[in-house]
Amino acid sequence: MTTTIILGDGGLGRAVQTALLAREGADGSNEVRLVGRPRADRHDPRDLAGVDLLVEASRADAVLGNLASGLEAGARRVIIATTGWHADRARVESLLAEYGAAAVAASNFSLGVVLFGRLVEAAVTLFGPLEAFDPFLLEWHRRAKRDRPSGTAIDLRQRIVTGHPRLADTTDLEVVSVRAGSSPGMHLVGFDAAGETVELRLTARDRSAYAAGIIAAADWLTRTPREPGLHAFDPIVDELVARDPVAA
Repeated sequence: MTTTIILGDGGLGRAVQTALLAREGADGSNEVRLVGRPRADRHDPRDLAGVDLLVEASRADAVLGNLASGLEAGARRVIIATTGWHADRARVESLLAEYGAAAVAASNFSLGVVLFGRLVEAAVTLFGPLEAFDPFLLEWHRRAKRDRPSGTAIDLRQRIVTGHPRLADTTDLEVVSVRAGSSPGMHLVGFDAAGETVELRLTARDRSAYAAGIIAAADWLTRTPREPGLHAFDPIVDELVARDPVAA
């Protein structure tokens, strides 16, 4: 039996729990535990005893403490699905190295988002040289989402600026963040000219897409021993596309 502990009982944490239980936990052969906020500043490692896989899905300011508690409890496979924590990246990498643990981290675990980013890069190579078209980026998330722009928008912004011949840095790109209602996430990349506008849009209907990507990352970590440290999600998507291009 394997034990997966999800830290964070918000929308994403619950979606991951639902997906895991539907796939492998309903018969009780594998344990899936959803844990909310700790009673003190950080989780007591004794409350996380027996963890095989740790999924971090809480808040940016809790990532470092949650990771430390999970590693101390015995987790050696970790998925970091929270955004906004990269100021602590060096300390996260240090902890993973200290415990010999492997983690997959991404600003967004949606398979569609990863492929959308690649479409955006291709569009930039086409529209970038055309002075008539100005690029822009719009993202819309639920009212309660704290970080703006979102982690996905930051990634898209970097992809656009890196490939665009007329953008010197990220301040040259118009980026708009909307926080209203209950939208799980919408990202729109556009190229606007006097007579026409071209838009690429990705809209999440719910968090099941994120949960599916997290499960794919968990399978990747489990399939064979991985090098300690942080791993990107893109190579996992590459494997999925190569194996099952229709499903991806």
